[in-house]
Amino acid sequence: MPSQSILVQMDVPVPMRDGVCLASDIYRPNKEGPFPALVIRTIYHKQAERYTKWTKRFVEHGYAVVMQDCRGRHDSEGKWEPYVHEADDGYDTHEWIGAQDWCDGNIGTFGVSYLGFTQTLPAVKSSYYLKAIAPIASQQDNFGHFYVDGVFQLHIAINFMNMAGKTMKLGSTAFLNLDEVYRRLPLKSALDDIVDLPFYRQAVEHYKFDGFWNHYGLRNRYRDVDVPAYFITGWYDNLVHEGFKQFTGWQSQASTSDARKLTKLLVGPWSHTNIGSDKPFGDVSFGSEASIDYIDEQIRWYDARLRGIDTGIDDEPPIRIFVMGENSWRTAHSWPLPETVYTNYYLHDHGILSEDVSGNENPDLFRYDPMNPVPSHGGQYMSIKCSGPFDRTDVEARDDVLVYSTEPLERDIEITGPILLKLYASSSTKDTDFTGTLVDVYPDGKSIILTEGILRARFRASIEKEEFLVPGTVYEFDLDLWETSNLFMTGHKIRLEISSSNFPRFDRNLNTGNRPGIDSEVLISNQIIYHDADRPSHLILPVIPR
Repeated sequence: MPSQSILVQMDVPVPMRDGVCLASDIYRPNKEGPFPALVIRTIYHKQAERYTKWTKRFVEHGYAVVMQDCRGRHDSEGKWEPYVHEADDGYDTHEWIGAQDWCDGNIGTFGVSYLGFTQTLPAVKSSYYLKAIAPIASQQDNFGHFYVDGVFQLHIAINFMNMAGKTMKLGSTAFLNLDEVYRRLPLKSALDDIVDLPFYRQAVEHYKFDGFWNHYGLRNRYRDVDVPAYFITGWYDNLVHEGFKQFTGWQSQASTSDARKLTKLLVGPWSHTNIGSDKPFGDVSFGSEASIDYIDEQIRWYDARLRGIDTGIDDEPPIRIFVMGENSWRTAHSWPLPETVYTNYYLHDHGILSEDVSGNENPDLFRYDPMNPVPSHGGQYMSIKCSGPFDRTDVEARDDVLVYSTEPLERDIEITGPILLKLYASSSTKDTDFTGTLVDVYPDGKSIILTEGILRARFRASIEKEEFLVPGTVYEFDLDLWETSNLFMTGHKIRLEISSSNFPRFDRNLNTGNRPGIDSEVLISNQIIYHDADRPSHLILPVIPR
């Protein structure tokens, strides 16, 4: 990447407060400075091709760029403990850069996934030099990364196993029988056999939200941030729900007016690994409108934030989202959209879903066997091979998946916003899981997944305290199916799937009520879903009038 127009210093040691030095590559325009600086802190290697390409564009646009290996990664000293040191190390790095004669005292940050977290967490430390951040596909906190409503995200944990050492062990899982690993019981033994990293054992042990998780997250710290953020994510990103939490937390709670009013959110039809792309994935193509040059977006953002240039970005509404189905963009000033009409779609006999209120109807039953779980297919999965708008027809054919559909629509219906499933259900066991999946059914029969959710019954009231079921007793469950934006076209159907597993995206509930992670006993649950006048299970959909 270096050229006559770029000055490069490799492996510059940046000292942290405890004496550990983090290796940093510094790229500057070959002209008189000082310059605003952009920082990326990575666990994936500071010379990764993806980020050197970004760096070239930033430097050519007049920015200095610092690319740093996080503590214990690649060329940096110390021991890598996931997430533990990122707040302090990020702050110390910003303070060091701001004091350099080639920096004009204005710093921004960039990066995807974990590299988004290395931006958000240091922001609570309020370095004088940090003026804005731009996380892509990032999370509010690590509890939300590893657990969804009390259910362990197994696939994410296994996916991180190749990063246990100082460097990434690319292909380290290639010789493992991953299906066997996913199914191994108890869960903790599977993780222990693969990697010796205390964090993963701790993640399993701390299956409730507690101080372990609160220390490494933003959930209760938004009031400590004082710089604006530009969040970018995708509808099929496994962290999209976390992205919305960050945006709304930042916009409503940040300590300064500028941080609140200038913060932005961009959401497209992408997964975790194809942000900004218009290339087809899954079973749907979203067309050329899906393409976004997010580097150009970040240049516009940082020209405004670090240079005071009027790029027009501050005149644009803070929210920009892609409406799937219609395959077009829309903007908004707040989330959820103020014009939203929350509309109930009730479950009925014979798999009917409609706006008609449930009447005197019989419940539906299915049997959940943890040894034969419903396979993950599409949705907000982490792997590009599995995430996205996949056809769920084969999944819906299973006996342990209940399916409820509207009649073919007589008009277009836009659904944009958070999706909630209010479920009245009972189980034969003291603990179990319930899942919900929102699907767009095409006239040709394809059942394209939009979004999904899961809830561990013992955590139905709180992620901090367990409350077990009384077998056979009917409970009201609120399943958060995350956010989406989709135009259900005339002739399409709105469909809801209900089951009790989504594997291996999520760990299986063994139905025993025993401590998760160390349990190997398995029980089969008989699940009953109610939809009558007294127990009207229903979807609550955010309908946008047209």
